[in-house]
Amino acid sequence: MKKALKMISNIITAVLFINLILMAILVVSSKASGGEPQAFGYQLKTVLSGSMEPTFQTGSVIAVKPLSSEERKSLKKDDVITFQASEEKLITHRVIGVSSSGDHVMYETKGDNNKTADMEPVLSENVRAVYTGFTIPYVGYFIDFAQSKEGSAILLIVPGILLLGYAAFTIFQALRELDPKDKNTDTNEKTA
Repeated sequence: MKKALKMISNIITAVLFINLILMAILVVSSKASGGEPQAFGYQLKTVLSGSMEPTFQTGSVIAVKPLSSEERKSLKKDDVITFQASEEKLITHRVIGVSSSGDHVMYETKGDNNKTADMEPVLSENVRAVYTGFTIPYVGYFIDFAQSKEGSAILLIVPGILLLGYAAFTIFQALRELDPKDKNTDTNEKTA
């Protein structure tokens, strides 16, 4: 019985510790990169609309690879790209046509779920990244929450408090187990 409880205790400690570390990495990564979490050279983007369904569901997280200026000019039809539509707005759509004029390359794009192509072609200079094929459905809602001030605080503080509380509970249990042994030793010494 004690072995089972100790094993459960170790599992709970490990889960809380791993959760705390992962949340810290997620929050610090998103703050350090200016709002976009990054892992192994890839950026994680949250899908905010249904324009690319069924390829990406709203709320999914996709991994995109940032491109150099040369790579931006070598994209081809059917690549899924993330581009700067305005100062604050990034869009991820599929390339349906490529045209060039001198040194300038332009991409015609369209969301998979949209009936028509995007109104304006995308200049290669505005392309930020290309989709890598990695998607996690619905995790984007969680990442958006983690990037908010409240979410950052909750996701770092709550696991930390739980871990500290659990450590205090474990220490208290260990001290309680030591106390009866000390009392038995004191009682045996007095009767002798």
